[in-house]
Amino acid sequence: MASIAYSSAAFTGTSASDLLRSSSNGVSGIPLKTLGKAPFSVKKRDATVAAKLKKGKKHDYPWPADPDPNVKGGVLTHLSHFKPLKEKQKPVTLDFEKPLVEIEKKMIDVRRMANETGLDFSDQIILLENKYQQALKDLYRHLTPIQRVHIARHPNRPTFLDHIFSITDKFVELHGDRSGYDDPAIVTGIGTIDDRRYMFIGQQKGRNTKENIHRNFGMPTPHGYRKALRMMYYADHHGFPIVTFIDTPGAYADLKSEELGQGEAIAHNLRTMFGLKVPIVSIVIGEGGSGGALAIGCANKLLMLENAVFYVASPEACAAILWKTAKASPKAAEKLRITAPELCRLQICDGIIPEPLGGAHADPAWTSQQIKAAINETMDELTAMDTEKLLKHRMHKFRKLGGFEENAQVDPKKKVNMKKEDQIVRTTPNEELEGEVEKLKQQILKAKESSSKPPEMALKDMIEKLKKEVDHEYSEAIKATGLKDRLDMLREEVSKVNSRDQLMNPVIRDKIEKLKDEFNQKLSAAPNHPTLQYKLDMLKEFSKAKSLSDAATLKQEVNKKFNEIMSRPEINEKLEALKAEVQNSGSSSFADLDQGLKDKVLNTRKEVELEMISALKSIGLVVEGVKSNEKVLSEKDSPSVFKNKVDHLNEEINKKIENVVSSSELKNMIELLKLEIARAGNKPDTESKSKIEAIQKQIKQRLSEAIISSELIEKYEDLKEKNSEVEQSSAGADESLQKETKYEEPRLEINLGANSSFAQCM
Repeated sequence: MASIAYSSAAFTGTSASDLLRSSSNGVSGIPLKTLGKAPFSVKKRDATVAAKLKKGKKHDYPWPADPDPNVKGGVLTHLSHFKPLKEKQKPVTLDFEKPLVEIEKKMIDVRRMANETGLDFSDQIILLENKYQQALKDLYRHLTPIQRVHIARHPNRPTFLDHIFSITDKFVELHGDRSGYDDPAIVTGIGTIDDRRYMFIGQQKGRNTKENIHRNFGMPTPHGYRKALRMMYYADHHGFPIVTFIDTPGAYADLKSEELGQGEAIAHNLRTMFGLKVPIVSIVIGEGGSGGALAIGCANKLLMLENAVFYVASPEACAAILWKTAKASPKAAEKLRITAPELCRLQICDGIIPEPLGGAHADPAWTSQQIKAAINETMDELTAMDTEKLLKHRMHKFRKLGGFEENAQVDPKKKVNMKKEDQIVRTTPNEELEGEVEKLKQQILKAKESSSKPPEMALKDMIEKLKKEVDHEYSEAIKATGLKDRLDMLREEVSKVNSRDQLMNPVIRDKIEKLKDEFNQKLSAAPNHPTLQYKLDMLKEFSKAKSLSDAATLKQEVNKKFNEIMSRPEINEKLEALKAEVQNSGSSSFADLDQGLKDKVLNTRKEVELEMISALKSIGLVVEGVKSNEKVLSEKDSPSVFKNKVDHLNEEINKKIENVVSSSELKNMIELLKLEIARAGNKPDTESKSKIEAIQKQIKQRLSEAIISSELIEKYEDLKEKNSEVEQSSAGADESLQKETKYEEPRLEINLGANSSFAQCM
């Protein structure tokens, strides 16, 4: 340090500017502020200057006095702050790697036992080593997206400078953005690979806590991007190809960076990189996050290490936005498609650089050599292009991302996973809807009075409109009750199960039932409950009117078909001949006819029934069974009373069956039976047949246990006795009774068609 002493003097007849310009007045070097305060009217005195210089430490050069000229990277690598670590990095085990650690511990224990006891455990050690290698292969060849994210963030993963000093013959780091700053999170420099000179730009993370703090955890500030921009201009001017290494969670988004123009710096880099006339190759060696990665990633070729990731938003941030919790990051990583294989399929990444088993940190030197080979191969391709072709190549790479063609046919496989277009539901005001409903009601009443058909098209349109209105009201009610998020999550679970063609989990069924119950309880408190109830009632009323109209129309069609069949000449001739034969026989009832005439009557009836069945099928009806209305008993036996009792018992049994089938246990069994039949296909194997038969047997057993109650058995036995009494009292009618009105035990048939899950018939 220097200390200065001076004496004031009067400088009469001399201006201040002359004093400042003169060096002969003895005041050269005095601060202007001090001269301004000096009283110039005082008499002149001699000024003295005394200085003491502090002896400082001799300047230490950052390289040794006798540097080795053959050192990797050249003598100038001694200038780099990136030195080998004094302490070896501690091994870090990821969560999914714990099974490997257990095998490794066993190997260490066996080796220690062999050393302590002197016994030969070589076979056990070889067996464990093989087991370890196999487990390592199985684990790293079937990694999930979130596991690749964890590998890309591994603390021991080799950094940009680790790779640079391994692949370059010479490298000199260049500093500063020419605005007074040097961001250590971005490192730039010139290096050579196989006598080719390149400009290297990369994002540098730290290898320990101290370095991470110094490097800001690899998150650049605007100074770093402006430094990279300066080096890009330098490389473009001198014709150096550019190689960028991407390894950042994203640009540093603190307040200071925003004030200094973080967004502008990134945008400027993007614009500039598209116009550079030299080849550019970008390599993602870790994680490439958002615009922070893209600011040095607008290249002709984008390469990625096998376990690197490249994303717009981190899985944790995406999960926090979409699912309101960072715990859903595995699902977010899967949906984002951020891994190298996925990005290659999307044509964002142009190539994958392999990594050793265990990740790049397992063998950094081998990984660096793979990067070196990829750089040489890619640069051979790009340097062969002229400037115009190179610029078009870079533009085309980014223009084809997310491209589309108008009126192009979509691949059905892709269409399955496409998001459905959100349909905007335009609801009708209540007053307008009530007016339309009343108008349609009046039309239906007029149609009834005039015995004409109701307006079918208007009725159909109103039902469709009310369905949309009811759906919209239900959606609003779900939002009002606060159950929308739960419903969306439940829909996601159900769609995932259905997409994998698996039976729905009973746990999901329970969730659905609980959500239904909770919604029904809260529905009455929803603000739009009265409107919903009104629209729902109208929908039921119009649906009932339409079903009655359809039934009347169908009845007319059936009668028309029946009249057509009965008016055929051949059928009329047969019926007239048969009628004459019955009259000539003199019998008063079907039971009095001889057996030959009985068979003739039954055969004729069967022919007419078959004709009628084929006619009904032609109009889209399916005939499940034909019941005879033939009376074979006398009036005194009261068959109608007996039939009513049978029908009543059938109704009770049907109710029992419906109650059992509506239970969750039997529903799951029916769903399982559907799944097994679908899996078996047209040609089921023996195992599938046995599974289907076993499930059917279980379903029938459950139904039988529910149906067989003491009350139903008593009624059945009572009807059976009355049936036997009727048979005994009906002379000559026993055979006919067995064919026509005999009561059979209940039986259940399972129909797995698209329209119904079960059908019962008695």
